[in-house]
Amino acid sequence: MRNAHVASASNALMADSIVVVKAAHTLTLFRAGQVVKTYRVALGRVPMGDKMRQGDHRTPEGLFHIDARNPGSHYYKALHISYPDAAHEARAERLGVPAGGDVMIHGLPDRFKSYGESQAETDWTEGCIALSDQQMDEIWRAVPVGTPILIKP
Repeated sequence: MRNAHVASASNALMADSIVVVKAAHTLTLFRAGQVVKTYRVALGRVPMGDKMRQGDHRTPEGLFHIDARNPGSHYYKALHISYPDAAHEARAERLGVPAGGDVMIHGLPDRFKSYGESQAETDWTEGCIALSDQQMDEIWRAVPVGTPILIKP
């Protein structure tokens, strides 16, 4: 795992944007354009390509924002991503399928707790972005509701 600490210690765990690069399996927190920290993540079981419909096991691509927090998630803690946006909804409607939803950044379910950071070695989610619980605690503290998240191929 690559950790880059560029910001000062006082704001090292505060972020004003998130970038996920699916091909690299990374989630990077930024503050004022500077990298705060980068994490290895697990994605949906079909990591290549944009999410097309509910149940396709893909992580969506595009610009979204964190629109809710769930401290009691079945996946430890979860930050809800504002998927689907209007473009994803329109595409799903054209295809005659549901767009899906409940895409989150989250920690681990009880059955995977022992994997810790090694959980990122395999893509296992339904389309979410997963980290260890310790990593999720850091992100939970650093990311407020409203934070933009760019998910790139």
